[in-house]
Amino acid sequence: MKNTQILILDFGSQYTQLLARRVREANIYTEVLPFDTSIEKIKEYPLLKGIILSGGPSSVYLQNAYKIDSEILNLDIAILGVCYGMQLLTQYFEGAVELADEQEFGKAIITIDDKKNSLFKNVNTDSQVWMSHADHVTKLPVDFKQIAHSNASIAAIAHNTKPIYGIQFHAEVTHSLQGKEMLENFLYDIAKCNKDWNLDDFIDQQIKEIKEIVKDKQVILGLSGGVDSSVAAAIIGKAIGKQLTCIFVDTGLLRKNETIEVMKAYETNFDINIKLVDASDLFFSELKGIKEPEAKRKVIGKCFIDVFTDVARQHKDADFLAQGTIYPDVIESSSHGASSKTIKSHHNVGGLPEDLKFKLIEPLRNLFKDEVRQVGFKLGLPEEMINRHPFPGPGLGIRVIEEVTKEKVEILQEVDAIFIKKLREWNLYNSVSQAFVTLLPVKTVGVMGDNRTYDYVVALRSVNTIDFMTATSTHLPWEFLDEVVNEIINKVDNVNRVVYDVTSKPPGTIEWE
Repeated sequence: MKNTQILILDFGSQYTQLLARRVREANIYTEVLPFDTSIEKIKEYPLLKGIILSGGPSSVYLQNAYKIDSEILNLDIAILGVCYGMQLLTQYFEGAVELADEQEFGKAIITIDDKKNSLFKNVNTDSQVWMSHADHVTKLPVDFKQIAHSNASIAAIAHNTKPIYGIQFHAEVTHSLQGKEMLENFLYDIAKCNKDWNLDDFIDQQIKEIKEIVKDKQVILGLSGGVDSSVAAAIIGKAIGKQLTCIFVDTGLLRKNETIEVMKAYETNFDINIKLVDASDLFFSELKGIKEPEAKRKVIGKCFIDVFTDVARQHKDADFLAQGTIYPDVIESSSHGASSKTIKSHHNVGGLPEDLKFKLIEPLRNLFKDEVRQVGFKLGLPEEMINRHPFPGPGLGIRVIEEVTKEKVEILQEVDAIFIKKLREWNLYNSVSQAFVTLLPVKTVGVMGDNRTYDYVVALRSVNTIDFMTATSTHLPWEFLDEVVNEIINKVDNVNRVVYDVTSKPPGTIEWE
């Protein structure tokens, strides 16, 4: 893109696109490229002001460690190495990196050694950051100085004469309380970037590109009713109108009454074609006996693709397939070559038969959830649609732990509906990022009306997050939880125990599976 000022070279960190998002939040356009991008490719960016080397799961001293084209370090631009990136800079400039005796994972306090350094302008002398490293710098690179430290490691380094910096922590995550200030100091004061990009530009660019690509052809989109596919439908619909046909597959794994609510919402708010396909019996049949989470995801994904494919074949005039894919779908589904670890698969990403010959349109692929919501509001979508909590692609299939049956899903739908209803009644729904219920594969003894019961346990889950890459459990009022539990036990058959999940991400994930 012509106004790219920052490039991020990706070494496989789970936070790479979050890092990119932080740069975009600073109104600076950035692109993420593979770590082995050549110097010739990098020189094609005429407005380039800086390069950020991401973190990664590997170690720089291993034989097949990921490297960069060393000529990049001779460019007259600012460079920031983050975690693995700092260790890589250390190695290139003849320092030493070794396995640490005291490894750092999670929150840590760094102390600023060089308070006058531009990187730490308006940053407290002692500042909380997020560490995630097993290796550490044991010998400073040549012509570098230490500018910050933690109890266990050299936390930041700076070149004596060049605008080259390294930080051992992840400034991009919200747990680094002044990470935003540090990154903006790098972008504005060190790299001298201009603020010339925002989401309005993104919308205009996507609409223009969709029009240019689609022309007078037809597009089909797999609709889920969630925020992502809704915003994708809105932005594509704004570009091409009735040339877009949305296919809504009822998997039987949706929330209570969701099929009715989604169809009503789309017919009310969109000037597009929409078709409902009820395939619930097929999904339950294919899930019979399947317990392992990844296996369930793949079965649900394959079923969705099979159903969608059958419907798509009926639209012989459609040349394009649109998806509401956003970055968390991609980063948790793709191994990005050799440089990152797969967390879980997602049926949005790939899998359609090649003979359909669709060209893919994914207008939201590089955006995080909160950015998608901002785009939705800018496009005029209703608040109740945009502020819906995220719902996983496999639906309740991964909120019923182990085997999924119609009976279990119906129980879960009832419990989940009560939890969400109560959140709205207490005006809590919009103050939490995601809330849901999981049905556990265990039964416990209970007492109801002097009778012994032996029924299911359900787990309530509510988290707060900005980017969905990290999250903390919501401190819901005890009186609220008491009211929710009371209604669940009294109104939902086959449930006699309710627990509340207080695990953060990391170490857990937001969903149980």
